[in-house]
Amino acid sequence: MHIAVIDWIVLIAYLALISVIGLVAGLRVKDTEHFFLGKRRFGKWLMVGQTFGVGTHAEMPVSLAGAVYAVGLSGIWYQWKNLFATPFYWLIAPIFRRFRRTTTAEIMEDRYGSFVGAVYAIFAICYLTINTASMLKGAAKVIRQAIGGQVPVNQIVLTMTVVFILYSFVGGLVASVWTDFFQGFLILALSFMLVPLGWKTVGGIVGMKEGMEHYRLLLTTPRGIGPWMIFMLTVNGLVGIMAQPHMMAAVGTGKDEHTCRVGLMYGMFAKRLCTVGWAMVGLMVATMTAHGVFGTHALRDPEDAFGFACRHLLFPGSLGLLIASVLAANMSACSAFMVDSGALFTQTFYRKYLRAGRPDRHYLWVGRLSGLAITLMGVAYAVFLIQRVLNSFLLTETLATFVGISVLGGIIWPRANRWGAISSIAAAMGTNFAAYALRGERFDHWDPNVFFIALSAGIAALIAVSLLTPAEAEAGKFAARLQTPTDEPLPETETVSAPPFKSVAERGCQLLVVNALAPLRAAYGLGLRRAYREDLAGFLIGWGVVALLVLFTWGIFCP
Repeated sequence: MHIAVIDWIVLIAYLALISVIGLVAGLRVKDTEHFFLGKRRFGKWLMVGQTFGVGTHAEMPVSLAGAVYAVGLSGIWYQWKNLFATPFYWLIAPIFRRFRRTTTAEIMEDRYGSFVGAVYAIFAICYLTINTASMLKGAAKVIRQAIGGQVPVNQIVLTMTVVFILYSFVGGLVASVWTDFFQGFLILALSFMLVPLGWKTVGGIVGMKEGMEHYRLLLTTPRGIGPWMIFMLTVNGLVGIMAQPHMMAAVGTGKDEHTCRVGLMYGMFAKRLCTVGWAMVGLMVATMTAHGVFGTHALRDPEDAFGFACRHLLFPGSLGLLIASVLAANMSACSAFMVDSGALFTQTFYRKYLRAGRPDRHYLWVGRLSGLAITLMGVAYAVFLIQRVLNSFLLTETLATFVGISVLGGIIWPRANRWGAISSIAAAMGTNFAAYALRGERFDHWDPNVFFIALSAGIAALIAVSLLTPAEAEAGKFAARLQTPTDEPLPETETVSAPPFKSVAERGCQLLVVNALAPLRAAYGLGLRRAYREDLAGFLIGWGVVALLVLFTWGIFCP
């Protein structure tokens, strides 16, 4: 398969359109609040599109199709690891809005002090660098395979970087959100366009069942991914999301708390649906290679599965659409990460320690240039360090979970302090990396038992060290902010026992996560259903969607 004239037309039209959308949207950006947060004015559809676009990366269909090709349908849990965590996103989303900050580093500083905030910022920049690298490498693998392997992966990485830098540099989060919304439709196309093209080639579900062992079409298997690993992956995703540095901009920028809830939960459910399409591609390629279709009996690299399907199934025109869709999935997230990394450096280090009191326009340009520099670090990481995209993806998710212990602990437990936070990060990461070093494995390997031990060490360190050292003086002020909806002014009495909080319970706007250790006390005698009405209603609907999605997938593959 080679790029035809019509493919070039489709691809050039896409690149031109997305650049115009981003640049036009970005022309309105005049200050840092607009550049970093879009002035928190985004509606439900834009929030859904932003969450879906930022959360869905080009390396995901690559790594997921490769995992399913290697181990069978149970490999879907590498991406569905957050499926059972998704209803909890309805509970988590308003917290990001109530933080009332630009970056999570500022939240850590509010809760634990400036040193912990700086430690978090260093982690966050590393996270964004590695994730950017993973996205670039994953997208490049697909494109290289799709066009016949004639262009080196690293050359494709460098070429892709140019376009998303252009509009992100000018328009910040506003440009990113509008391009995410448009590119979401292309990501959907990327997820499912190969399925009808390969269905007849493999003989549908019947052909797949005849072409591989029975266990490879089961959602959980002893030889693939079982319940224990699924549970650990779920915990990984649920705790880790609180510390992922891009979540503040992706979740906390809706015009109100309900909009943030809708954007996060339903944007992520759209991603879970796309995962089914990626898994189908992996199974189809496994069937093709089992029968020697197209003269291939095995792939040297399982992560070539998605690109293999592209190369042999696409026709002129669809190849251009596929490449455009890969670029869409890649650039939507990379542009957001570029903005987030610029915000982290500017707000946490530059404005505070290097150049305080400068005009806002000065910080706007610092945000642009620092985001560009950190993005280029990601490009270098992609070119020189990544071997397996899936491993790099799991590494960043796991590191976020280890940091998330202190983030979530600081929200739920008033007694958590800075010494406990630092100790939890050190204990969890130290245990994790020491275990892999002793086993002689790469640090980006992932094992559920090692993860469980490291997570337990981090939680134990947070609790033990916090109890043995002084409490944080600002904990009450921080808790009061989380108890106050964003459409109400912060109370003058900065303590969680202040009278205004009963009115929050009467409105049904109390948050279960914030009050997890004392839900009845925060209900002020009104009952859980009334005090937490909005939390509970959306949470139950989320579990209904989970059940439907699992039954839908089981109904396709497993009978």
